[in-house]
Amino acid sequence: MISKAEKKWLLLFSLLVMGLTTIPYVLGFALQGEEWRYTGFVFGVEDGNSYIAKMLSGAYGAWLFRTPYTAYPQNGLFAFFVYLLLGKISLSGMRHTSLVVLFHSFRWVGGFLMIRATYDFVAIYLEDISYRKAATSIATVGGGFGWLAITGLGVLWKNGMPLEFYSPESFGFLSIYGLPHLACARAFLLWGMTQYLRRDNNASWKTGILTGGLWFVLSLMQPITVVVGGAVIGWHLLLSGLIAFIKQQGALKARWKEQFGFAVRMALLPAPVVFYTGFSFLRDPFLSEWSAQNVIQSPPFWDYLLAYGGMLVLAGVGLKFVLRKGDKNAWLFLVGWVLLFPILAYAPFNVQRRLPEGVWVAITILGVAGISSFQRKFEGAAHVFLATAFLPALILLAGGITAVLNVSSPLYRPAQEVETFIWLRSNGFPNEVVLASYDTSNPLPAWTPMRTLIGHGPESIHFEEINARIEGFCQLGTSDAVRMGLIEEFSVDYLIWGPEERALGNWSPDNANFLELRFQNEKYQIFKVVD
Repeated sequence: MISKAEKKWLLLFSLLVMGLTTIPYVLGFALQGEEWRYTGFVFGVEDGNSYIAKMLSGAYGAWLFRTPYTAYPQNGLFAFFVYLLLGKISLSGMRHTSLVVLFHSFRWVGGFLMIRATYDFVAIYLEDISYRKAATSIATVGGGFGWLAITGLGVLWKNGMPLEFYSPESFGFLSIYGLPHLACARAFLLWGMTQYLRRDNNASWKTGILTGGLWFVLSLMQPITVVVGGAVIGWHLLLSGLIAFIKQQGALKARWKEQFGFAVRMALLPAPVVFYTGFSFLRDPFLSEWSAQNVIQSPPFWDYLLAYGGMLVLAGVGLKFVLRKGDKNAWLFLVGWVLLFPILAYAPFNVQRRLPEGVWVAITILGVAGISSFQRKFEGAAHVFLATAFLPALILLAGGITAVLNVSSPLYRPAQEVETFIWLRSNGFPNEVVLASYDTSNPLPAWTPMRTLIGHGPESIHFEEINARIEGFCQLGTSDAVRMGLIEEFSVDYLIWGPEERALGNWSPDNANFLELRFQNEKYQIFKVVD
């Protein structure tokens, strides 16, 4: 059980973390003015714009996800449900600022849930309150040796950048900082695992189904994380089953049967969503193309060693002491998860980097538990090492503040561009197609519920081909017949002509007989395609 004092600490720690991570966003809104409008993000701005676009789609009535970053036909997919739902409950769904504020409210919820779920999971293993707090703090906002990159040692990372700075699944801070659906997914993953490991729950059908409900919500946030959780639990069942078979102890066999039954009950509710999603990406031509473009490979193993190596050393030193304490079955779960990590990280899967989701929590618990077994003379050095775990988060926070202080694209959009988007929203119709450059097309659907030909790497299928055709569209030497071919193929309704488009070529749409000027300000024009 978690005491009132622990709950108070959790509240204060969560408020501190979420308050600090909100500072860059507040600064961004404060610094926008007559010339620039803030997007609401400090990193991953293109993805951030796509989340707001999904919310706007929900505000305009969508229940199935259809990306606005392509004009190819789509059947729709039951995905990104939480963002569609947030759009539906927005009080002023058509206002960009209100959607961004709602997004960050969701970010606060995700951060609180992730921190609490991590503490609940940690509490299974660590009895000492100070070690519980240390493990939770490091598991949620800590990192590895990524801070060394700012000392001039960036060449150590084979992938060019420490995992702490780009991989939310490898640690946790980035999810709290700006990816709320992933923070929620981590929370429900850990709560499901907590229930699975609790000895008093394994014989209860009701608890198993309720836990499956937690993972059903997880499947709405990030279906692939259910697969990760299932793989970890399945691996634990295999290991514990082998031990029970070898030792031939009745108590071990009985525990294994209870946990196997509990795992089956857990899977009943989330499994349909996972199978539906996987089947859709296999069978739907559009989604198959999207999946083929969405390649997220794990970095070389050396980068993972720099990320996790220090904590793994602490875990290894104290492992023999760790396995003597508490529930050996539960400790086997953690050790097994860490052993499974390389298989997950390098599975033959196009988004393999997603699969080590949450393993940092397991590594952190083992490392902190290892410290608890150290002799007193070594504890001080170990605590200093643990303190360095917070440096990557501080670097990311400082980087976010620095980024918003530089009032420019992509964190901000030109005010006249936003004025152009708002005119389209007021005078066009939802799902009409707008032709524009990539840089214009990415933010556009976050302000108006229209579609673009490109604008988001994975979601814009046949990206390279279409991007080249748009660049050719803007060239003076391109014939009008070729331009009309692109317009007719994708049923384009509007053309935006601004600084980004002019930079692609020296053609001018002013005299094109298939375009009619409908709006202009100092830098942007909107043309309507006419017959």
